[in-house]
Amino acid sequence: MKNKVPYFFLALSVVLAAAALALLILRPGAKDPAPPTGQPAAPEPETVATPEPIKGLDQPMPDKSSEETDKNLDVEYSAVNPEDLLNRIGDALEKGDIAAVSKFIGKEVLDPQSLARLNDLAKNGPLRLRRPGGVREIGELELNRLARWALELDEREPGRDRIFFDLRRVDGKWLVEKMTLPPGPGEPVPKAVFADSLGVADAFLQAVLRQDFEFARDFVDSERVSEAKIAALCILFEEGGYRMRSSKPVRAMFKRDDAVGYLANVETADGTQSAQFALNLRQPTEPANWLVTEINLDNLLADYASRVADGDVYYSPLVKNPAGGETLALYFGFDEDSMSARTRRQLEIVASMLKSDAAKKITLSGHTDALGTKEYNDELSSDRAVVVRDFLAEAGVSAEQIITIAKGASQPRRPNVTETGEDNPEGRRANRRTEIYLDF
Repeated sequence: MKNKVPYFFLALSVVLAAAALALLILRPGAKDPAPPTGQPAAPEPETVATPEPIKGLDQPMPDKSSEETDKNLDVEYSAVNPEDLLNRIGDALEKGDIAAVSKFIGKEVLDPQSLARLNDLAKNGPLRLRRPGGVREIGELELNRLARWALELDEREPGRDRIFFDLRRVDGKWLVEKMTLPPGPGEPVPKAVFADSLGVADAFLQAVLRQDFEFARDFVDSERVSEAKIAALCILFEEGGYRMRSSKPVRAMFKRDDAVGYLANVETADGTQSAQFALNLRQPTEPANWLVTEINLDNLLADYASRVADGDVYYSPLVKNPAGGETLALYFGFDEDSMSARTRRQLEIVASMLKSDAAKKITLSGHTDALGTKEYNDELSSDRAVVVRDFLAEAGVSAEQIITIAKGASQPRRPNVTETGEDNPEGRRANRRTEIYLDF
């Protein structure tokens, strides 16, 4: 047998050499060994830079998905309160800070064409908001989702004094979805800036606030809404001292392709009391605009009566006509044929209606309560019709446009006595009146 010892030591030497080489390679801080000849070097690890703050924002861009990043970019021109957003835009416009305006409105909305028109608007003089009332909420196109606001410009021609903004609510914040600038010099001013339902509703309500009966009438379906109702609404606004509520003045109730319902919120001039009435609009066959097809004044009439007429809920400037339709009503004190200041203001609105068209005619019917003889009441009711006729004549209405009749106590609106046969003062108060039937 040959001696195997030399081979054993030779193998041991090989194992020890391999272990030493492995320790050298794995020792901390050691450099990577050179790659075998012909092999590419391993790439250096990629350096990830820390996001830098975006100009205009006080916070760095978060390391989030692209969708979340886009939302973060909107924080400067979105707000939880839409009025705050409009105040920022208005303040930036007054300062001439177009960069800030662009940031608050958004570059997609304030495109180069809109920016050029905005600059042209500023060439006609400094952009200054009206004080007070420079920021006005118009109403909702979609309940709690899409609202329209306006910046009211001072010292500008009517119709060219408003910049409109449609605001969309996204994830609890409001942002500008659309901006509508006023017509430029030489461009016609439309009666309603917007042809949509809210634009027509706002134009109609603003006309009523101005007591502009003729202008308001252009926005209603004359076959469905009587002129008496339009006149009554003008009377209620003027005599009741109502104004549109500053917060959510017009709210969407329902919306279909060709029909929309709005709730109009009003308040007294001192803001202490509020009331509502409903407007329905329909869109006839295109290209016709939306028209007001129904006005429900029940709530507003009840509020007006409780405040203006000493709690007599039957006191109302609008009553149903037995022959159909609706009639305006003016009321008198007991055994009186003289008109109050309130009645005179109401008649001024009626006079403006009649003077706009000589072909329009009205019928005045005088009425009394049941106290007194038939002969006396017939004469008193005639006097009540005549005093209204004379006022209208003095206001410039032609005598050919007015017919007067005396009804005495024959057509009470409410019972003159209670069910037990006792006197009913509240009922009699509702019966002392002159009714104005608009025969057109």
